[in-house]
Amino acid sequence: MLDEREIYAWTSGNRLLIADVLASLDDAGWYAPTLCSGWTVRHLAAHLVQPMLVSFPRFFLTAMRYRGDTAKTVDHFTRRLARTPPPQLIALLRDHATDKVSPPRVGPMGPFAETCIHLRDMARPLSLPVDVPVEHWRILMDYLVSPAAAPGLTPAGRLRGITLAATDTDWVTGRGPEVRGTIEALAMAATGRPTALADLHGPGQHALASRLTAH
Repeated sequence: MLDEREIYAWTSGNRLLIADVLASLDDAGWYAPTLCSGWTVRHLAAHLVQPMLVSFPRFFLTAMRYRGDTAKTVDHFTRRLARTPPPQLIALLRDHATDKVSPPRVGPMGPFAETCIHLRDMARPLSLPVDVPVEHWRILMDYLVSPAAAPGLTPAGRLRGITLAATDTDWVTGRGPEVRGTIEALAMAATGRPTALADLHGPGQHALASRLTAH
């Protein structure tokens, strides 16, 4: 059973790691594209502080303007917060690193998942080797393949009928044609990042690729 205190602690550490990465970037790096379509590194930095700065009631009221569309509401706040100067975004991420955010339906696993995935959303396009510990990916993958996984991370059916096997740690789950690769690549593909497919192989890779394309 997951220890929420540990998840919060890992999330805090990941936020500080991301802040260090952001602090190392030049101006071009802040405006580099990420794996999140339409968002630059600056947008992602803003998005990562959003849960600590925007209360749920405020988010809910804004969502009503977008007829309940969560993605559009998130984009709204992200673009507003992205007007914040980069040094201030870094400071906010550090100042709020230990905030315990537990959104409705996803709980503390939501912010934890975002720190893992969005770090690599920035790092992969910039060819940065920085990553969270393998153990974080193991915990996240256990969540992503569980019935509790948020549909926004892994829609129903995406991972059905295939076996996922990590090549850098002893983690495997599922039934069906196998997809093999690092656990980071498995997690990035599981959460809808097609670029990670190039790091995966096995007879189940085609099925997973077709599902990502269809989605």
